[in-house]
Amino acid sequence: MEECRRGRVYIVGAGPGDPELITVKGLRLIQQADVIVYDRLVAKELLKHAKPGAELIYAGKKPGAHTMTQEEINKLLLEKACEGKTVVRLHGGDPYVFGRGEEECIYLRDHGVECEVVPGLTSAIAGAAYAGIPVTSRGIASSFAVATGREAPNKDRKMVHYGRIMKSVDTLVVVMGVGNLENIVKEMVEEGIDPDLPVAIVEKATTPEQRVVTGKLRDIVEKAREAGVQPPALIIFGRTVELRDRLWRLS
Repeated sequence: MEECRRGRVYIVGAGPGDPELITVKGLRLIQQADVIVYDRLVAKELLKHAKPGAELIYAGKKPGAHTMTQEEINKLLLEKACEGKTVVRLHGGDPYVFGRGEEECIYLRDHGVECEVVPGLTSAIAGAAYAGIPVTSRGIASSFAVATGREAPNKDRKMVHYGRIMKSVDTLVVVMGVGNLENIVKEMVEEGIDPDLPVAIVEKATTPEQRVVTGKLRDIVEKAREAGVQPPALIIFGRTVELRDRLWRLS
């Protein structure tokens, strides 16, 4: 355990996709790291800043295809730290927003390894902004929520009720929800949410391939199907979607 304490792990948020949106501290740590363990949605341009000889390890996940299990990633971080190395665990977005960064940090600290989180811009907010959609706006939206569109299968009961959340906030951003869009919309309609509620889907947010599909609650499933929307994508529900045409957007 004494050997493990010589290493240190930084759980770093790389931001929503555009490599220039990483924090100054996050970039500095990439430049100094001995080992970088990175996710699928991390901009590959960021890896070019690694120092010569740094070990780059891909640990990406996508629906139905994981390079490593979470347990394997945890053990890998511990192993590299026990070698006395400075390790950067690079997450897309923010590591504590549906990123499992907190699980990794708890595991490391439970094993005597120092761990520090470096927050990143979450795509739930930055991705919406890049599409010209603020999550709040005076007079239109004073509250917002972020929810996952894919709950962990090992939960004892369903915890995310989209219709109930939408009744409690002005804007709802759903991440990892494209594959579940039809069920999310159905649940909202059954809960009594207005079928004319504006909705936007932002695919590959903040990247040159960004694409935005807009509609209403009543027709967004059909529009998404016609457009062939694929993950990664954000789904934004709320009146601020209507501001999109008046604000800067990447398209």
